[in-house]
Amino acid sequence: MPNHFDAIIIGTGQAGPPLAGRLTTAGMKVAIVERKLFGGTCVNIGCIPTKTLVASAYAAQTARRASEYGVTIGGAVGVDMKAVKARKDAISGKSRSSVENGLKRMQNCTVYQAHARFESAREVRAGADLLSADRIFINVGARAAALKGAPAARPDMPGADQVSYLTNSSLLDLDSLPRHLVIVGGSFIGVEFAQIYRRFGSEVTIVEKGPRLIAREDEDVSAAVREILERERIHIRLDAECIRLERRGDEVAVGVDCTVGDPEVIGSHVLAAVGRRPNTDDLGLDKAGIQTDDRGFIAVDDQLRSSVPGIWALGDCNGRGAFTHTSYNDFEIAAANILDNDPRRVSDRIPCYGLFIDPPLGRAGLTESDVRKSGKPALVGMRPMTRVGRAVEKGESQGFMKVVVDRESRQILGAAILGTGGDEAVHCILDIMYAKAPYTTLQRAVHIHPTVSELIPTILGELKPL
Repeated sequence: MPNHFDAIIIGTGQAGPPLAGRLTTAGMKVAIVERKLFGGTCVNIGCIPTKTLVASAYAAQTARRASEYGVTIGGAVGVDMKAVKARKDAISGKSRSSVENGLKRMQNCTVYQAHARFESAREVRAGADLLSADRIFINVGARAAALKGAPAARPDMPGADQVSYLTNSSLLDLDSLPRHLVIVGGSFIGVEFAQIYRRFGSEVTIVEKGPRLIAREDEDVSAAVREILERERIHIRLDAECIRLERRGDEVAVGVDCTVGDPEVIGSHVLAAVGRRPNTDDLGLDKAGIQTDDRGFIAVDDQLRSSVPGIWALGDCNGRGAFTHTSYNDFEIAAANILDNDPRRVSDRIPCYGLFIDPPLGRAGLTESDVRKSGKPALVGMRPMTRVGRAVEKGESQGFMKVVVDRESRQILGAAILGTGGDEAVHCILDIMYAKAPYTTLQRAVHIHPTVSELIPTILGELKPL
């Protein structure tokens, strides 16, 4: 006979543990299953370890620039990669232990450390144990897409089966510095690691199939990010239509058919930063009748319910968001609907995210390009960071700020803040968007000087037709 619970949660990423807390507090008996590392992507191979590396890289870069601030440092700035990795591991490990210990101490929650697979729509096998519940929540996350055996939407890369390459996960295990890191993929993961390792001291080349970096962003944002990276002598190869790998002794040749530049790049290490795929291919979803799309993401409705009643999919595995904050919001939506009679929906969520290079990019809502395509009558305001006193004072004046407003409703449609503090300042705009208040509410606000945020009202007073 299976062990019966009121709810089963598969995975301990950002949505799973808080959901277990809400359900057990409501008096439910909960089983939570984790096959590997507690805390999921963010804690182990995502936000926490990578942003710890960003901090170390920032410290190294600031030390190199010390003389610009009138500070003298004797000798060359060195980076101890073993110490960098140890710091990253300690911070990530503390967070992982906190998640694990919290779940194991939680009343009415039973933790199973095993691989979960569906036996039916109401039964899940966790190792040797068979569990059953009327409510099952899938929170299994995603992993780096491979260069070989990738989804049908992207063909295999020639030579990928003959060459060892790194992913965003395995790169974190390095405690030595690559001589030349070649990054295949010029979106968020690739761009962040490019700057990190360049600042640590590696030669870095980004190889991107498309005509520009971070293609989801407006062209001016992409161009500014490229300028930031190239200023730090990161090599960027665009329009690489046919990318292929070949072993050359102890190194790797990356062939690129670009419109300009050498036909190949020789590197010591290759990082595959070509996207992510959901961890749904070994859950036995077919036994439960759960529908997925052609990339393996679990199909869900606006309240995160799967095609099978009583089964929800939360976090990266549902294809409705690929960030820690959207995963946590998935928990909030599910809990509100199930426990609070509060009909929250995914469609109420305003897209927002950050690119954590230095300086960072904070994004909220639509891009300027999205608004142009929609045909909405709109207004736009822009200001280079060279005209933001806080940025100039810090010696970090790269980038710009941009806000797009609906001309008729006067509501803010979207914003991009690429510059120092941009990942924090963008929340001023995001909160006004959620309040559905006119932009004039923010325009008339009095912000603290000297900050980055104080220039947002100024921008909103200088709007021009899009």
